[in-house]
Amino acid sequence: MGKILGIVNQKGGVGKTTTAINLSACLALDGLKILLVDCDPQANASSGLGVQRDDNRNSIYDVLTGDATAAQVLLPTEIANLTLLPGSKNLTGANIELANAEDRALRLRKALEAVQKDYDLVVLDCPPALDLLTLNSLAAADSLIVPMQAEYFALEGISELVSTLERVRGAFNPRLTIEGVLLTMYDDRTNLAQQVTETLREFFKDRLFRTVIPRNIRLAEAPSHGKPVALYDARSRGTEAYFELAAEYMERNKIPNPKAEARKAAMEEAQTSGKTGKTVRFWPYA
Repeated sequence: MGKILGIVNQKGGVGKTTTAINLSACLALDGLKILLVDCDPQANASSGLGVQRDDNRNSIYDVLTGDATAAQVLLPTEIANLTLLPGSKNLTGANIELANAEDRALRLRKALEAVQKDYDLVVLDCPPALDLLTLNSLAAADSLIVPMQAEYFALEGISELVSTLERVRGAFNPRLTIEGVLLTMYDDRTNLAQQVTETLREFFKDRLFRTVIPRNIRLAEAPSHGKPVALYDARSRGTEAYFELAAEYMERNKIPNPKAEARKAAMEEAQTSGKTGKTVRFWPYA
């Protein structure tokens, strides 16, 4: 049965949805079967994969309220190995509608059990709040990736998140762990970024990902075209960074990744051919 990975941080604007979309896409392009679940009422993970908002279409909201099963709501994407369970603005009401339900924190875990076995990995894009939707994600997940910027206020937020995780472990999900902390929108030219990185490395040690996600205009542009950055611009720094993150994730979880070697060889050939004037198409288009 596929592992469930939550992308979570109660602070907004740290690159959660960008990471959920692009890590899912890169893992799928590397050969894994991925299900991306959009748990955010803003439904940006859905629109970022080209699925337009439609209030009449079933979504994860209908799954959580019991009006549909997860299998009935799944949507294909442009990437063959990547499937989407779309979000909806109706999710805002779920926090209120499920408040008195006995199993309110376990609805997502139970809903995913029927489809989890069909995927190598289920990725949850969580909302930027410690609400009932995030609690459902934490109760369902096996591990978490915490995206954060290298800023002082981010350090304050991470301590609150770790405290929440301890409470969730005790009440609902003892297997929950932090897979890693991921630095996003990173600018290594600033002293602050380097100081925050060192502080995080001291606290999280090897749980801090080696890969960092740089500030990159292509990453910012890709959602407006309804594409992961790997399909929008295969040569961009953002694409390279998320493929490196996918490779690091697979390495940590001892998942074979033969396509990473093929991609590395293609990039080396492209660099060599650039010197001789030959035109080479970059993976995954080559």
